[in-house]
Amino acid sequence: MKSYFLRRLLLIPLTLLGVTLLVFSIMWNVPGGPMEEDLQKKMGGAGEKNGSSTRSREQAGSSLKPADLLELEEQYDRDKPMMRMYAEWLGILPRDMASGMTKVGVAFPKGAKEVEIAMPGTEQVVKVTLNESGFTVTPPEGVNFEGWKVRLQTPEEQAERWKARVKEVPLKEAPTPRAVLYKPVYDGLFEGSLGMSKNYQEPVWNMILDRMPVSIFYGLITMILVYGICLPLGILKAIKHRTWIDNASSVIVFFGYAIPGYALGSLLVVFLGARGWFPLGGFTGEEFPNLDFWGKVKDLANHAVMPLICYMVGAFAFLTQIMKNNLMDNLAADYVRTAVAKGVGFRQAVFRHAFRNSIIPVATTFGSNITMLVSGSILIEKVFDINGFGLLQFNSLLERDQYLVMGLVTLSAVLMLLGNVISDLCVALVDPRVTYN
Repeated sequence: MKSYFLRRLLLIPLTLLGVTLLVFSIMWNVPGGPMEEDLQKKMGGAGEKNGSSTRSREQAGSSLKPADLLELEEQYDRDKPMMRMYAEWLGILPRDMASGMTKVGVAFPKGAKEVEIAMPGTEQVVKVTLNESGFTVTPPEGVNFEGWKVRLQTPEEQAERWKARVKEVPLKEAPTPRAVLYKPVYDGLFEGSLGMSKNYQEPVWNMILDRMPVSIFYGLITMILVYGICLPLGILKAIKHRTWIDNASSVIVFFGYAIPGYALGSLLVVFLGARGWFPLGGFTGEEFPNLDFWGKVKDLANHAVMPLICYMVGAFAFLTQIMKNNLMDNLAADYVRTAVAKGVGFRQAVFRHAFRNSIIPVATTFGSNITMLVSGSILIEKVFDINGFGLLQFNSLLERDQYLVMGLVTLSAVLMLLGNVISDLCVALVDPRVTYN
């Protein structure tokens, strides 16, 4: 069994690489991202879309220079091939910037052989001089220049980037050489960093950790309530099959199975929240920091009632039916009938013999609850304006924030893979027939 679980754990990094590479390539190649939108604005595309621009696309793009295009690509980390950028995100290759620093590019004036670049975070300048062998760099005096580098982007390279990015607009004027000051630093996933959010200008790790307590709160309480209610209810429904208890609870169960959580949330907001019975949304109220302990508990409970109902409704119905159906199958099995015929009490036959076999399908899904603990629900958090992990995923996709999306996907994938291993372990603990040898 140890070797089996060791192999499963060793497969996690390989699976994670495949998942992250797939998502990274999709985010990279799907058109219409933030960089394309900014490029359209610089070229007058936004005005054409709204019908307010009368200039042709060629005329609108004539004011855009190759240096402007390169600055835009550097801003959104699109100035290198996709696999190079993926390797930098992993931390296999160094990034051109570290947290809190940025690379700076300056184009040489036409006919000039020297250009000055301001060092980020200082008032000092670095001089770059063109010569026959390439270029020389003169660092500022009294400033630690260790680790900083300069690369030169030739006019030919800039023309190629222009042709690849802005095909329909001809290059009106030959570009001049451009010097880029940067500091290569290993700052990727292997170093424990998920990058910097482009839209929020915050480290992705910090954004995730800030919202983690909210999602863990709802996920943990939902899991406790679901298992604490569904398992006993499923047992009761199986024992009282076709009685009024079974029929009455089935109405509630199938109602919960049929209605989506976010749709129920909209109804609760209209019929309960709008009448002042519960807060309309949010994790806590505005006066939460000023309340005493019991006041905070009450405020948190009032805000949590409606979202928890929505979180529970789908899982509640699913788990109850699994427990009932499997227990009924085992109660009708030969080994249970034989045990009862030999004098074993019905209660003992249910809980000592049938229940353990009936819990096996439930154990197979237990590991997935780890993902539920933090992932939340995008739509439910959107309905109740809960600033949790789910709403963060929704906003990151809506805004096409590549590094934030990658960070969220990475965490979700790791939790999902660990959950599968935990599910296998739970099955082995519950079912003695499973050895994984």
